Amino acid sequence: MTRNSQKIRFFRKHIPSFECEPGCRDCCGPVTTSTEEIARLPVKRHEEYEAALANLSCPHLGDNGCQVYAERPLICRLFGTTPRLACPNGKRPEVMIDPQIEQQIQHFFEKTRHVLV
Repeated sequence: MTRNSQKIRFFRKHIPSFECEPGCRDCCGPVTTSTEEIARLPVKRHEEYEAALANLSCPHLGDNGCQVYAERPLICRLFGTTPRLACPNGKRPEVMIDPQIEQQIQHFFEKTRHVLV
């Protein structure tokens, strides 16, 4: 397991979860993610990426929501757990992310090569 994979695993354990508004897709837009995280996602055709980008959406978003929810990238997990990425519907976990963990994730984002999902 690579060092980045270990960090991703650690961060996933420390990002609080909550129930989203049913049917909401407000945070399911184009995002960037580390190459380690995108490698865990199903490969999409170029046309699927282009169509999603044209709609400011995610190629892994289906009719019933996120099709890769268990493997969704860190940035997707952060939405709604921090005031910096607040849920537009006001949803949030009981306890927001620890500011130190959020800072570590931000540092990871700055130091890690990211690609567009």
